[in-house]
Amino acid sequence: MSHLTTETASQPECWRRAAELAATQPEALPAAGERVAVVGCGTSLYMAQSYAALREESGQGETDAFAASEFPSARRYDRIVALTRSGTTTEVLDLLTRLRGTTRTTALTADPDTPVMAAADAAVVLDFADERSVVQTRFATTALTLLRAHLGLHTDAAVQDAETALAEPLPADLLDRTQFTFLGRGWTVGLAHEAALKMKEASLSWTESYPAMEYRHGPISISGATTATWIFGAAPDGLADQVRATGAHWEQSRLDPLADLVRVQRLAAARATARGLDPDHPRHLTRSVVLTAPR
Repeated sequence: MSHLTTETASQPECWRRAAELAATQPEALPAAGERVAVVGCGTSLYMAQSYAALREESGQGETDAFAASEFPSARRYDRIVALTRSGTTTEVLDLLTRLRGTTRTTALTADPDTPVMAAADAAVVLDFADERSVVQTRFATTALTLLRAHLGLHTDAAVQDAETALAEPLPADLLDRTQFTFLGRGWTVGLAHEAALKMKEASLSWTESYPAMEYRHGPISISGATTATWIFGAAPDGLADQVRATGAHWEQSRLDPLADLVRVQRLAAARATARGLDPDHPRHLTRSVVLTAPR
């Protein structure tokens, strides 16, 4: 069994621990009313996007999300939150170093023995959600669960839905699809982007992701009898019928959207296994992107 499969299956317990931990971090995490930017790279960027949308939607303060390499240095924020599983990602460390002494910073990381602990003003360590697989699963969803809990938006039902997502069989015909499109609305747009990345990394699947309403503006042209369209959360009126009319598989769950992401993680692992791939060590990827300065 791959590390990816084992780590995916451990998420309900990780989420429970993260929800408990959130209550003990009042100073490290953003207070209501603060103007906040959340940064990350890859999977962490997509979790940042989901959190930013949730925080604004819940009326707790203006919140932006950026790739760490694209942070707009001219903007002013009360706090920067950096998501980094490894604590060694070059772009995140460079940004935190530049901001030191000018803006409060908080890092969410899995490894307390890494440079990010000194680079950030405060840190929340989710070491119980660290991973051996290069492909992120439980750290990403556990970090978002911690942030949802801090916003008062996490419930035990989300954990129960994750358990359901792990127990129920996946639709059999999804293994044979040639292309996947993932859609979201509001905070679930970030989940859609992460789902596409997960399938691409672990199983070399052809994937795309969009805000759900944007799917009608061109991307739906790719849909057909061999493709699948998967939405996180509620769909715009009429979209399911439009997708089914193309012959594509339409996938929508009643589960909490974060728990539905667990189903995609399972599918990515299953497709990797079916294709003879190692989901723990995708080609061309490493646990952390550490850039060497030019000589």
